[in-house]
Amino acid sequence: MRVDPNFVTNLSGALDQSQSVETSLTAQLSSGLRVTSLADDPVAAAQASMIGSEIAQQDNYVQTASSDSSMLQVTDSTLGEVVTQLTSALTLAVQGSNGTLNAANLSTIAQQLTGIRDQVLSLANTSYQGNYSFAGSQGSTKPFTLDTSTSPATVSYVGDTNVQYVTTPAGQKIQVNLPGSAIFGTGSAGVLGALNQLIADFSSGTAGPTSVADTSVLTTALGQLSDQRSILDSSLSRLQATSTYAQTEEAHLKVQQSTLVASDTATVATQLNSAEVQNQALMSVMSALGKNDLFDYLQ
Repeated sequence: MRVDPNFVTNLSGALDQSQSVETSLTAQLSSGLRVTSLADDPVAAAQASMIGSEIAQQDNYVQTASSDSSMLQVTDSTLGEVVTQLTSALTLAVQGSNGTLNAANLSTIAQQLTGIRDQVLSLANTSYQGNYSFAGSQGSTKPFTLDTSTSPATVSYVGDTNVQYVTTPAGQKIQVNLPGSAIFGTGSAGVLGALNQLIADFSSGTAGPTSVADTSVLTTALGQLSDQRSILDSSLSRLQATSTYAQTEEAHLKVQQSTLVASDTATVATQLNSAEVQNQALMSVMSALGKNDLFDYLQ
């Protein structure tokens, strides 16, 4: 009978392979993952990596949309207060232009309008998380300053007119800011300019066609502000809708990724059982040969 000279070596290799398979299957069963490295399944690993990039993109957009939505909500709330202030100013201006008030009454209205103008100016310089909301892309720069050395007073805008956008994962662009000059005006234009003109009108102690005309200018400026605010409201709605969609897509992608790399628990359990049986069989061969382990054969 011919003896295989490689018997011990082959038996040792078979045992090593059996133990390696058993270890791998045990790890799969424990982690629930079939693919943990490129070597496990190059195609699945590559696909999972690509999906991971898409998941990161969706998640990044969700975070960005959340931050921008908060900023736009603050901006919208600010503009809501501006509208309230300007509505009060219009009521005062109409009251002061009816021709029935004396100089003292008109002076009181001028003082009230001054208080409203100062409040609107403060709102125009609103900041959120360290950035001025109405400075265009110059977030660190206080956008509006008031010069009361002239009559009427003048307002300067030192921000810019840059409109900023956020891009959705689908490539849509959503406007996320409103440059201050488009809302409040600058110099003698816009709501601040109209307020300054009305203050000058009533501070003179007289009212007439000029104050009526300036009241009309303020009404028009308020309408323009409302139009700009509607752009912001539309952006806020789109941000929230696309963020919700991105979260749904992210959840679907995670399921796809999990399917690619996840192990089939029932199949792995069956394979592990077979590997354990094979390993026990190999160990039995060694025992039947009267050796404690393979090192005995290698001595």
